[in-house]
Amino acid sequence: MKKFLVLFCFITVGFGFAQTNSVEDNFTKKEVYIPMRDGTKLFTIIYTPKDISKSNKYPFIMNRTCYGISPYGETNFRKKLSPNKFIEKEKYIFVFQDVRGRYMSEGTFTNMTPQVDHKTKKDVDESTDTYDTIDWLVKNVQNNNGKVGQYGTSYPGFYTAVGTLSNHPALVASSPQAPISDFWFDDFHHNGAFLMSYFKTFPVFGINKTKPENSPGLPIK
Repeated sequence: MKKFLVLFCFITVGFGFAQTNSVEDNFTKKEVYIPMRDGTKLFTIIYTPKDISKSNKYPFIMNRTCYGISPYGETNFRKKLSPNKFIEKEKYIFVFQDVRGRYMSEGTFTNMTPQVDHKTKKDVDESTDTYDTIDWLVKNVQNNNGKVGQYGTSYPGFYTAVGTLSNHPALVASSPQAPISDFWFDDFHHNGAFLMSYFKTFPVFGINKTKPENSPGLPIK
Protein backbone atom coordinates (compact mmCIF):
# COMPACT_ATOMS: atom_id res chain seq x y z
CA MET A 1 0.00 0.00 0.00
CA LYS A 2 2.84 2.38 0.88
CA LYS A 3 4.54 1.66 -2.44
CA PHE A 4 1.30 2.46 -4.25
CA LEU A 5 0.94 5.80 -2.43
CA VAL A 6 4.53 6.74 -3.20
CA LEU A 7 4.02 5.87 -6.86
CA PHE A 8 0.75 7.83 -6.98
CA CYS A 9 2.39 10.91 -5.46
CA PHE A 10 5.31 10.65 -7.90
CA ILE A 11 2.96 10.46 -10.88
CA THR A 12 0.84 13.35 -9.57
CA VAL A 13 3.85 15.59 -8.97
CA GLY A 14 5.32 14.65 -12.35
CA PHE A 15 2.03 15.47 -14.08
CA GLY A 16 1.93 18.82 -12.30
CA PHE A 17 5.39 19.69 -13.57
CA ALA A 18 4.41 18.63 -17.07
CA GLN A 19 1.57 21.15 -17.03
CA THR A 20 3.78 24.17 -16.37
CA ASN A 21 4.34 26.54 -19.27
CA SER A 22 8.07 27.11 -19.73
CA VAL A 23 7.31 29.98 -22.13
CA GLU A 24 5.39 31.88 -19.47
CA ASP A 25 8.08 31.09 -16.91
CA ASN A 26 10.97 32.30 -19.05
CA PHE A 27 9.56 35.01 -21.32
CA THR A 28 7.60 38.23 -21.06
CA LYS A 29 4.93 38.88 -23.69
CA LYS A 30 4.07 42.21 -25.27
CA GLU A 31 1.51 43.04 -27.96
CA VAL A 32 2.10 46.09 -30.15
CA TYR A 33 0.90 47.70 -33.35
CA ILE A 34 3.85 48.51 -35.61
CA PRO A 35 3.19 51.36 -38.09
CA MET A 36 4.05 50.84 -41.74
CA ARG A 37 5.19 53.64 -44.05
CA ASP A 38 1.65 54.13 -45.43
CA GLY A 39 0.13 54.45 -41.95
CA THR A 40 -1.26 50.90 -41.72
CA LYS A 41 -0.54 49.24 -38.37
CA LEU A 42 0.39 45.55 -38.14
CA PHE A 43 -0.37 43.59 -34.99
CA THR A 44 2.77 42.04 -33.53
CA ILE A 45 3.50 39.85 -30.50
CA ILE A 46 6.98 39.96 -28.94
CA TYR A 47 8.31 37.37 -26.49
CA THR A 48 11.42 38.60 -24.64
CA PRO A 49 13.61 36.50 -22.30
CA LYS A 50 12.99 37.40 -18.67
CA ASP A 51 16.70 37.43 -17.81
CA ILE A 52 17.37 40.21 -20.30
CA SER A 53 19.75 42.85 -18.98
CA LYS A 54 22.36 45.33 -20.17
CA SER A 55 24.83 42.46 -20.46
CA ASN A 56 22.39 40.14 -22.27
CA LYS A 57 21.51 41.19 -25.79
CA TYR A 58 19.62 38.83 -28.06
CA PRO A 59 18.83 38.58 -31.77
CA PHE A 60 15.27 38.44 -33.07
CA ILE A 61 13.61 35.45 -34.70
CA MET A 62 10.56 36.60 -36.66
CA ASN A 63 7.61 34.76 -38.17
CA ARG A 64 5.14 36.72 -40.32
CA THR A 65 1.97 34.82 -41.18
CA CYS A 66 -1.56 35.01 -42.52
CA TYR A 67 -2.69 32.15 -40.26
CA GLY A 68 -2.92 34.05 -36.98
CA ILE A 69 -0.52 34.35 -34.06
CA SER A 70 -2.74 33.14 -31.23
CA PRO A 71 -3.16 33.08 -28.36
CA TYR A 72 -4.07 36.75 -28.26
CA GLY A 73 -3.91 38.72 -25.02
CA GLU A 74 -0.75 39.52 -23.05
CA THR A 75 -1.68 37.07 -20.28
CA ASN A 76 -2.10 34.17 -22.71
CA PHE A 77 1.10 32.40 -23.68
CA ARG A 78 2.07 29.95 -26.41
CA LYS A 79 3.14 26.48 -25.32
CA LYS A 80 6.22 26.79 -27.51
CA LEU A 81 7.87 29.59 -29.47
CA SER A 82 9.77 27.62 -32.07
CA PRO A 83 9.58 24.34 -34.00
CA ASN A 84 12.99 23.62 -32.45
CA LYS A 85 13.20 23.38 -28.65
CA PHE A 86 16.93 24.05 -28.71
CA ILE A 87 16.40 27.42 -30.40
CA GLU A 88 13.92 28.35 -27.69
CA LYS A 89 16.47 27.49 -24.99
CA GLU A 90 18.96 29.84 -26.64
CA LYS A 91 16.61 32.68 -25.65
CA TYR A 92 16.14 34.70 -28.76
CA ILE A 93 13.58 37.50 -28.87
CA PHE A 94 10.67 35.83 -30.69
CA VAL A 95 8.44 37.96 -32.89
CA PHE A 96 5.13 36.94 -34.48
CA GLN A 97 3.13 39.20 -36.79
CA ASP A 98 -0.28 39.11 -38.47
CA VAL A 99 0.37 40.25 -42.04
CA ARG A 100 -1.56 43.10 -43.60
CA GLY A 101 -5.33 42.57 -43.52
CA ARG A 102 -5.24 39.36 -41.46
CA TYR A 103 -6.62 38.80 -37.96
CA MET A 104 -5.67 41.74 -35.72
CA SER A 105 -3.68 43.71 -38.32
CA GLU A 106 -5.06 46.66 -40.24
CA GLY A 107 -5.16 46.97 -44.01
CA THR A 108 -6.38 44.86 -46.92
CA PHE A 109 -5.20 41.30 -47.44
CA THR A 110 -3.95 40.31 -50.90
CA ASN A 111 -3.08 36.75 -51.85
CA MET A 112 0.63 36.56 -52.62
CA THR A 113 1.05 40.33 -52.57
CA PRO A 114 2.82 41.39 -55.79
CA GLN A 115 6.09 43.28 -55.56
CA VAL A 116 5.78 46.91 -56.67
CA ASP A 117 8.09 49.80 -57.48
CA HIS A 118 8.67 51.76 -54.30
CA LYS A 119 8.29 55.30 -55.57
CA THR A 120 6.07 56.69 -52.79
CA LYS A 121 5.05 55.74 -49.25
CA LYS A 122 1.83 54.33 -50.67
CA ASP A 123 3.76 51.77 -52.71
CA VAL A 124 3.83 48.92 -50.22
CA ASP A 125 4.26 45.15 -50.43
CA GLU A 126 5.56 42.39 -48.18
CA SER A 127 9.16 43.51 -48.57
CA THR A 128 8.37 47.04 -47.34
CA ASP A 129 6.26 45.66 -44.48
CA THR A 130 9.18 43.42 -43.51
CA TYR A 131 11.60 46.34 -43.67
CA ASP A 132 9.38 48.63 -41.60
CA THR A 133 8.79 45.90 -39.02
CA ILE A 134 12.49 45.13 -38.63
CA ASP A 135 13.36 48.83 -38.44
CA TRP A 136 10.82 49.35 -35.65
CA LEU A 137 12.00 46.28 -33.72
CA VAL A 138 15.69 47.16 -33.63
CA LYS A 139 14.90 50.74 -32.62
CA ASN A 140 12.20 50.08 -30.01
CA VAL A 141 12.81 46.71 -28.33
CA GLN A 142 15.35 46.98 -25.54
CA ASN A 143 18.51 44.88 -25.34
CA ASN A 144 18.43 43.46 -28.85
CA ASN A 145 21.74 42.97 -30.65
CA GLY A 146 20.59 44.48 -33.95
CA LYS A 147 20.25 41.18 -35.81
CA VAL A 148 17.06 39.62 -37.19
CA GLY A 149 16.38 36.17 -38.62
CA GLN A 150 13.08 35.12 -40.19
CA TYR A 151 11.49 31.78 -41.05
CA GLY A 152 8.26 30.28 -42.33
CA THR A 153 6.75 27.22 -43.98
CA SER A 154 4.24 27.18 -46.88
CA TYR A 155 2.43 30.55 -46.90
CA PRO A 156 4.66 31.98 -44.14
CA GLY A 157 7.52 30.69 -46.30
CA PHE A 158 6.33 33.09 -49.01
CA TYR A 159 6.50 36.01 -46.57
CA THR A 160 9.99 34.91 -45.58
CA ALA A 161 11.14 34.66 -49.20
CA VAL A 162 9.85 38.06 -50.29
CA GLY A 163 10.93 39.53 -46.98
CA THR A 164 14.54 38.99 -48.02
CA LEU A 165 13.91 41.63 -50.71
CA SER A 166 13.56 44.23 -47.97
CA ASN A 167 17.36 44.44 -47.83
CA HIS A 168 17.26 45.76 -44.29
CA PRO A 169 20.83 45.72 -42.90
CA ALA A 170 19.64 44.05 -39.68
CA LEU A 171 18.17 41.07 -41.57
CA VAL A 172 20.98 38.53 -41.46
CA ALA A 173 19.18 35.19 -41.98
CA SER A 174 16.10 33.88 -43.81
CA SER A 175 14.75 30.33 -43.90
CA PRO A 176 11.78 29.92 -46.29
CA GLN A 177 10.50 26.34 -46.03
CA ALA A 178 8.45 25.01 -48.98
CA PRO A 179 7.04 28.48 -49.77
CA ILE A 180 4.04 28.89 -52.01
CA SER A 181 5.18 30.47 -55.23
CA ASP A 182 2.51 30.40 -57.95
CA PHE A 183 -1.23 30.37 -57.25
CA TRP A 184 -2.09 29.95 -60.92
CA PHE A 185 0.06 27.01 -61.98
CA ASP A 186 0.97 25.42 -58.67
CA ASP A 187 -1.15 26.18 -55.62
CA PHE A 188 -4.83 27.19 -55.92
CA HIS A 189 -4.82 26.26 -59.60
CA HIS A 190 -3.11 23.39 -61.34
CA ASN A 191 -2.03 24.43 -64.82
CA GLY A 192 -4.87 26.96 -64.73
CA ALA A 193 -7.60 24.58 -63.50
CA PHE A 194 -8.99 25.45 -60.07
CA LEU A 195 -8.46 22.73 -57.47
CA MET A 196 -11.73 21.96 -55.66
CA SER A 197 -9.71 20.82 -52.65
CA TYR A 198 -9.04 24.51 -51.97
CA PHE A 199 -12.76 25.35 -51.74
CA LYS A 200 -12.57 24.93 -47.96
CA THR A 201 -10.09 27.81 -47.79
CA PHE A 202 -12.64 30.35 -49.05
CA PRO A 203 -13.75 31.37 -45.52
CA VAL A 204 -10.07 31.93 -44.68
CA PHE A 205 -8.78 33.69 -47.79
CA GLY A 206 -11.88 34.55 -49.82
CA ILE A 207 -13.31 37.39 -47.75
CA ASN A 208 -11.52 40.52 -46.55
CA LYS A 209 -12.42 41.51 -43.00
CA THR A 210 -13.66 45.00 -42.19
CA LYS A 211 -11.98 45.39 -38.78
CA PRO A 212 -9.25 43.76 -36.67
CA GLU A 213 -10.43 40.47 -35.18
CA ASN A 214 -8.86 37.37 -33.67
CA SER A 215 -10.64 35.02 -36.11
CA PRO A 216 -9.70 34.30 -39.74
CA GLY A 217 -12.69 35.83 -41.48
CA LEU A 218 -16.38 35.51 -42.27
CA PRO A 219 -17.97 32.16 -43.12
CA ILE A 220 -19.62 31.62 -46.49
CA LYS A 221 -23.41 31.91 -46.34
